[in-house]
Amino acid sequence: MIQEIATFDIKAEGLDEFKGVLDAAKSVISQSKGFVSVNFQQCIENPTQFLAIINWETLEDHTIGFRASELFVQWRAILSPFFNTSPVAVHYSFL
Repeated sequence: MIQEIATFDIKAEGLDEFKGVLDAAKSVISQSKGFVSVNFQQCIENPTQFLAIINWETLEDHTIGFRASELFVQWRAILSPFFNTSPVAVHYSFL
């Protein structure tokens, strides 16, 4: 299993609406092959900064399977209107 950490910088004026669409985003990504779990976290010091912590069975389930799928298009359609900058995603392995 691997963990994807995605950082989202959200427009301040859309903050409440962004939080309101997270369940819809979770519903979409949860349909992807190899998806294990997702958890969103909001930064205390900078409330427009969020983390999406997503567990995948394999790196390829995310980088190839999900990103090349219609589910990714749906995920981005839900979340991207709120992005102030492009998200940054990195992957970690469990030791």
